[in-house]
Amino acid sequence: MSNTTSSPEHRAGPPHIVGYGTFIKVWLALVTLTAILVGLSASHVPNLAVLGLLVITPTKASLVLFYFMHLKYESTALKYMVAIALAVLVIFVGLTFTDFLFR
Repeated sequence: MSNTTSSPEHRAGPPHIVGYGTFIKVWLALVTLTAILVGLSASHVPNLAVLGLLVITPTKASLVLFYFMHLKYESTALKYMVAIALAVLVIFVGLTFTDFLFR
């Protein structure tokens, strides 16, 4: 007896086919954002470089997560699990920095 409802093909739904154009646009955005970060670091303005780092780096990470790791097409539950894991990571890194600052 075969149980066709438990096979992965029937649970997953239709595949999401993303064209090469989308990947090229995302890659160009990543290259552009990297060039901006390099330019900010070479500007010798530390506050501007840190601000750019805090804004641009999460943007680049989210582009990689959503497009190259295909999180954009996953279920909402998986997106929440990834968001919770990243939030916990940020909390622990923040606690580590506060521990270092107040020693």
